[in-house]
Amino acid sequence: MAAAVSCQAAGDTYYAVQSAGGGNVPLPSPADIGYIGFYILMLAALLVVVRGRLRDMTWPVVLDSVVGGLGAAAALTVVMGPVFGSAFGGSHSVAAAVGAAYPLLDLLLIATVMGIAATPGGGLGRGWVLLVAGLLTFTGADIVYALLELHDLYVVGTPLDTAWALGTALIGCWAVVQEDAGQSSARARRPDIPVQAVPALATVAGLGVLILATQQRVMLLAVVLAGLTLALAVLPLVFRQRIRLADANRQARTDELTGLPNRRALYADLPLRLADARRASAVLLLDLDKFKEINDGLGHDVGDELLRQVAARLSGNLRDADLLTRMGGDEFVVHVADCSPKEAEAVALKLREVLGSAYDLGGVTVQVNASIGISCFPEQGRDLSLLLRKADMAMYSAKSNRSGHALYMETVGASGHTHFHSVQALNAALAEDQLVLHFQPKLELGTGEVRGVEALVRWTHPSLGLLQPDAFLNRFEEAGLMRALTGVVLVKALDQAARWTRQGRLISVAVNLSAGSIMDARLPEQVAAMAAARGLSPSVLVVEITEDVLVADRERACAVLAALREMGVRIAVDDFGKGYSSLSYLRELPIDELKLDKSFVLSMMDDARATALVVSTIDLAHSLGFEMTAEGVEDERAYRALSDYGCDLAQGFFMSSPVSAEELDSWLESRDSEPAPGMGALLAVEPGHGTVPGLV
Repeated sequence: MAAAVSCQAAGDTYYAVQSAGGGNVPLPSPADIGYIGFYILMLAALLVVVRGRLRDMTWPVVLDSVVGGLGAAAALTVVMGPVFGSAFGGSHSVAAAVGAAYPLLDLLLIATVMGIAATPGGGLGRGWVLLVAGLLTFTGADIVYALLELHDLYVVGTPLDTAWALGTALIGCWAVVQEDAGQSSARARRPDIPVQAVPALATVAGLGVLILATQQRVMLLAVVLAGLTLALAVLPLVFRQRIRLADANRQARTDELTGLPNRRALYADLPLRLADARRASAVLLLDLDKFKEINDGLGHDVGDELLRQVAARLSGNLRDADLLTRMGGDEFVVHVADCSPKEAEAVALKLREVLGSAYDLGGVTVQVNASIGISCFPEQGRDLSLLLRKADMAMYSAKSNRSGHALYMETVGASGHTHFHSVQALNAALAEDQLVLHFQPKLELGTGEVRGVEALVRWTHPSLGLLQPDAFLNRFEEAGLMRALTGVVLVKALDQAARWTRQGRLISVAVNLSAGSIMDARLPEQVAAMAAARGLSPSVLVVEITEDVLVADRERACAVLAALREMGVRIAVDDFGKGYSSLSYLRELPIDELKLDKSFVLSMMDDARATALVVSTIDLAHSLGFEMTAEGVEDERAYRALSDYGCDLAQGFFMSSPVSAEELDSWLESRDSEPAPGMGALLAVEPGHGTVPGLV
């Protein structure tokens, strides 16, 4: 640009010096070298601005420029008929030709600018309208100059000279605006220009010339130029259609969120890669651990940002020869070319290490990792679907074993087949009422009275029998069904509480909630509706949370818990002392009860330090106004010691193991019929083991 304006200034300087003595400057003159240089360098400046996109837009821009230039030339030939007539003969032919060249060059630049601006992915940055306005000003001035020069009427110092000064100023303003385009181009939105703008305007100009030629005498050159314009105007439409189709195809194969190839690209490209492979390779299936909790608990925008950062980390740590795709959700597939099984495992370890560091998600910091399943080509299959299925089995094996990654083996396939179909079984458990609740009572240590129960879910599996929570909770979480499971547990727990209320037993029911449920702002409203439908007060429910729930988003958890507590629901922190979070949440969160983790209770009778921790924790709870419940009370010594230490409630196998509602009813009736001297008559009931005497 600076070179172009300098050429313009050099031509003006020569012209001014030569005309200073009152003499006429001939046309052409050395000044015209500077003026022609201005147009050449201006075209080069436009190419510099769009150089990063030249490969994609060169032909459309060239065609638009040619078509626009021809259309403009046709219209200009009609307007400047006398000048062009003189250019092809007469004493002023050279001067007329040079004078006519300027407006033509102006219009060529305008057509180029419009072509670039209208090209998909094109654009000349901010203020491109200034450039067009400057070139239009030049065009008008050059047309008037050519007509005046034809009759030797142009003189220096007329208002016409201000037009060139104004055009130069406008073009200079556009150049200045480009200085900080890099800082604000992401925020600036350029006006949309229809992609067919230049061909359409050129076609209108060509048709106008041809129609005018039927009404009056028009130069043959104008008719020829108009005909060429119409003939070539079709080509940009064809080229743009091909570009549009290519762009649509690219978008169809690209994941919109991460920019990675998507599932369609995987199924199109990977079979070709496998067919051409001459060495062994591997397919890695990555699934983010606990992504659904983050997505549901912190919001989909946070989940989307996490996926983008994961994709960037994966892309930056793979070779150009490898293929990375996003299958959908939180699943990614990597095809590692030319690698052995051991090398594939090394890649998996490297990727897990890269993904393991913390993610800054706009004010929220989270840590996640991935479980990776590996299948090897060709020994474990040559078909993409088979390789993906085996990698999926290996990935679920890695999740179940918490090993991080797993290489597919036939033993994994045999055991993984059940797990592979377990999502259907999980949905069946929810839909077919296969989930049941067992209840473990909580006793007041001072009186032996039953203050409440904790509801613990069991799965009556059709073929495997009664399953404990450790056997299936992780699978519900991996399948994204934890929230549905929590809903079933709440319904069953409140149904049982309603039955006990009708029997005259005022027993609170405690339910454990996952992080995803606690982060759900709709939970308080749902709990209130469930309680009201059964004629219960929400105070019959106790919500138990663990410390790790509070790590994800304490502020959001606090809001939900406060809403629950306001309606009367009690809040208890389960497994207190087991986690690693700061004690500051005891001050910030609305808590009613602490449940001391059983690891402290089980060891306190033989470990002085454990005893000290139990005593100090009980004192801490009371000083903060909380009730203290001890979990894992399994013998009389622990029961009496906790009572002496001032603990409020106890829960454990010494009093009763978790039992069905019917068994608990029998246990409660037996206690009601017996006298309760001292601390009360306690009875430990174990399913399948009869009864054993407890504390008297």
